[in-house]
Amino acid sequence: MTDLRHWIGFNLIPQIGPAKVQRLLDHFGDLETAWTAGTMELAQAGLDRRAIENLISARHLINLDVELDKIKRAGVQVLTWEDPAYPRLLKAIPSPPFVLYVKGQILPEDEWSIAVVGTRRASAYGREVTRQLVGDLVRNHITIVSGLARGIDGEAHRAALEAQGRTIAVLGSGVDVIYPAEHKALAGAIAERGAVVSEYPLGAQPEAANFPPRNRIISGLSLGSLITEGDETTGALITIRYALEQDRETFAIPGNIFRRESRGGNSIIQRGEAKLVTCAADILEELNLTMVAQHQEVRAVMPENPTESALLKHLSTEPMHVDELRRETGLPIATVSSTLALMELKGLVKQVGGMSYVLAREQQESYKSDGRG
Repeated sequence: MTDLRHWIGFNLIPQIGPAKVQRLLDHFGDLETAWTAGTMELAQAGLDRRAIENLISARHLINLDVELDKIKRAGVQVLTWEDPAYPRLLKAIPSPPFVLYVKGQILPEDEWSIAVVGTRRASAYGREVTRQLVGDLVRNHITIVSGLARGIDGEAHRAALEAQGRTIAVLGSGVDVIYPAEHKALAGAIAERGAVVSEYPLGAQPEAANFPPRNRIISGLSLGSLITEGDETTGALITIRYALEQDRETFAIPGNIFRRESRGGNSIIQRGEAKLVTCAADILEELNLTMVAQHQEVRAVMPENPTESALLKHLSTEPMHVDELRRETGLPIATVSSTLALMELKGLVKQVGGMSYVLAREQQESYKSDGRG
């Protein structure tokens, strides 16, 4: 396993992103060896000239111990691809961030999450529909993911907190550089009841080029993405495009055809790129999330041994094949198969065909459809 310091170090090198880090891991086996490699070895690993020059010049200037200490003093957690706590949904997307800075805590139940995004110039309609939908989703144990921007994003985070739910804010800057500045208190509240996360190192400023890549994390952390209001130029549509590329569900609230703020959502509904949503129940039913509370109760059951605990940690509402469970847990396939069979008898898990399993679902629905979700 690579020393955390070297993951942090590579995250400070310009022109080295997830694809190049994967090449380095494939070639060297770990990032510690790659950090000290020579020019020829780095070229053989697949790095281009500019990336090699950046690495060679920067690594002599970076004190990895100082960088790690700075992160610890800021109260920030760093998750890498090798960390078991790295979000499973995010790791499944193309080019997931190889380092994720977290202020607060990402919990296993945050797998049941929906991204809620929209315009910075939200209308009264957009704000109200966002508050109602987010409130209903949170009351059904859904975590809300958004980008802390003005308008719809901020409204989504606030509504989640007011409903006593969990919410995750994804930044286009370091987690210690809150943008916009007026959301500093909101970011603090989110860190207390969820997490503020970023792939950018501490001190990174909110440059315009950072925000489109940031949006892939918003959708990547979520089972589905919802745009509640936005025109045809809103950055929220970038999140929807990423969600489509990641094979995640997409949703949109229809709006007044005469209002500019409604054109983005209406257009992707019209093109079949997003499902029309009028209440939270539409999302819960589409994503088979009507029993999240029961799933969480199953996950909260005390497992009888470490093997059951390891398997429960990786299971969710999404079917997972026994081979994938074997890879994720590092357990022998015979152990995985036999333990799953016993867990199914106990009602903890359920086989859904093809040697794939989900958490057991034996309770009644956790919400009552009242026309509002």
